[in-house]
Amino acid sequence: MNKEINRALQVLKAEGLILFPSDSFWSVGCDASNANAVKKLYKLKKQIDYSPLTCLVADDRMLKKYVKHIPHTAINIFEIADKPTTIVFDEAKNLAKNLIAKDGSIAIRIPDDDFCYWLIRKFHGAVACTSANIIGQPVPKSFKEIVPSILKDVDYVVNLQNEKIYSNPPSIIKLSNSGIVEVIRK
Repeated sequence: MNKEINRALQVLKAEGLILFPSDSFWSVGCDASNANAVKKLYKLKKQIDYSPLTCLVADDRMLKKYVKHIPHTAINIFEIADKPTTIVFDEAKNLAKNLIAKDGSIAIRIPDDDFCYWLIRKFHGAVACTSANIIGQPVPKSFKEIVPSILKDVDYVVNLQNEKIYSNPPSIIKLSNSGIVEVIRK
């Protein structure tokens, strides 16, 4: 796994796109602080409207680097969640401008996955990611379902093609600074 992490790190640092297994599905990711890399990610997805993407961070300490105010509830949710859970926070910071939603929010997940954890920890920063599919197409449930254009257009495919089948997308919860909690997807 170290060899794969090191190779993925080189690609992330060079504004590249990586295809990797996450805690929720096969994902395409890039440096979340690099606007050029984020633009390449949108282009790969054929995503014209620049809809918000998810950022992966290693832990709550890293989360503080990218969110101005972290509601206490967020840490509790991350700790007790029994499936991958993404939280949408108000007032993102230190991220590429084209990654942040128009209202200033950002979707962040702390993945429960060894590869993701060590990749993000060694990268010392957030990784912007999205499912490994073209907008409007089904999300692949396994590596074998990833369309050839995605495989061809990323800069590196992490060589951890296990037979894991992903069936449930992450939960998404919006926690506003005003205390409002909204479940977007269970």
